[in-house]
Amino acid sequence: MYSSKPAIVYGFHGLDETVAIKILTQKSEFKHSNNKYDWLGSGVYFWENNLERAHQYAVQDSKRTASNVKKPFVLGAVIELGNCLDLLDQKYNDFLKVVYQQLKADLQAEGKALPTNKPFGNSDFDFKARELDCAVIRYACVLANEAGQPFDSVRAAFIEGEPLYEGAKFYSENHIQLAIINPDCIKGIFLPRKSKQEVELANEKPSTKD
Repeated sequence: MYSSKPAIVYGFHGLDETVAIKILTQKSEFKHSNNKYDWLGSGVYFWENNLERAHQYAVQDSKRTASNVKKPFVLGAVIELGNCLDLLDQKYNDFLKVVYQQLKADLQAEGKALPTNKPFGNSDFDFKARELDCAVIRYACVLANEAGQPFDSVRAAFIEGEPLYEGAKFYSENHIQLAIINPDCIKGIFLPRKSKQEVELANEKPSTKD
C-alpha cells in the first residue's frame, strides 16, 4: 500500500561534458547501465541530492585509462521514484532476503553457482564489483514484473571512503544512490547552479600581507 514514492528528488549524474550537452538538448539520452557488477542492477544511475559527489565521480572516472569522460561534467535531474525498490525501507530489505533464497535455489537446480561480490583491483575496503547484489536485484525486478508490479527505480545507501576522523563511523563518501529503470521517472533535466554565496566564496581571493 505504501510502495509508491511520488515525492520528487534531485538526482545528479557525472559524465562527459559533450555527452551532457547532447542529453540536455535532447539529441541523446542517459545511458542505461547494464553491467553484471552494477550495484543496483540495471538502470540510469544518479547520486541523490549530491552534486559534489557526482562531480567527484566524474573526475575520478576521467582518470581511468578506458574512460569516455574527457571533460568532467554534471547534469541534474528531477526524478519521481514511482514504484521504488527502496532498500532504506524495511519491507524491501526483508523482500530481498527472500529473493536471494529463491535465486540461490533456482541456480542450484540448474547446476549453476551464485555470483559473488568482489573488489576491483587491490582494493579490499569495499566490494566494488557487486555481481551477487546485482543478480539479486535483477531477480527481484523479474519477480516484480511477473507479479504485474514492475519496479520503476531502485534506491540504497552506501558507506564508502575513509573515516572522517579518528574513531569515526561516518565516512568521506557516504551517499544514497538511485538506479532509474523506467525513463519516464525522469521528469526534467537541468544544469546545476551554485548559490550566490558559493559563487562569492569561489571568487574570493586570498588576502596578501605587505
